[in-house]
Amino acid sequence: MDFKAQTNQQPQPQPSAPQPAAPRSEAISQVAPTGSGGSGGRKLIALVVGLVVVAIIAVVGVLLWQGSQSGETTETTSVDTSKYQAVFMTNGQVYFGKLSNLDSKYSELTDVYYLQVQQQNIQPGTGGNTTNSEQPQVSLTKLGQELHGPTDKMHIASEQILFWEDLKDDSTVVKAIKDYQAKQ
Repeated sequence: MDFKAQTNQQPQPQPSAPQPAAPRSEAISQVAPTGSGGSGGRKLIALVVGLVVVAIIAVVGVLLWQGSQSGETTETTSVDTSKYQAVFMTNGQVYFGKLSNLDSKYSELTDVYYLQVQQQNIQPGTGGNTTNSEQPQVSLTKLGQELHGPTDKMHIASEQILFWEDLKDDSTVVKAIKDYQAKQ
């Protein structure tokens, strides 16, 4: 056996007291050596996060802008100005005419007509019975013929419109409007 190799080794020192802390600059350089991403890495991460936030804001802005543009043009362009529209109101009334300005606070209806129901008189029949077998008369009335004399244009609060429809050229209402206009 070779005892010489064992005796030449020096014993390892045991830590007996805490060593004084290394100066701060040395501690930082030991934890994050220069060029391995210390404060430069933090700047890079902040830059990437900033760019991502700007990109998200830009995408949201573009989507909102496109949504507002499509909302304005869809309603306005979907009205066929060559046709008459039936406009159904929240109060149950229906008006017929040329509809425009749907994308504003007040929609506009021109060349306006509406339905009017004529009440039938109930005539006493023979033997005291009353007869009411006749259907009520419904007529199309042109706006402007009323007692208060309005013009032939209505400004309708858009929130009061339930819905509207384009009318076919061969509908009963459109035929009645054309007949009325031919008599004028």
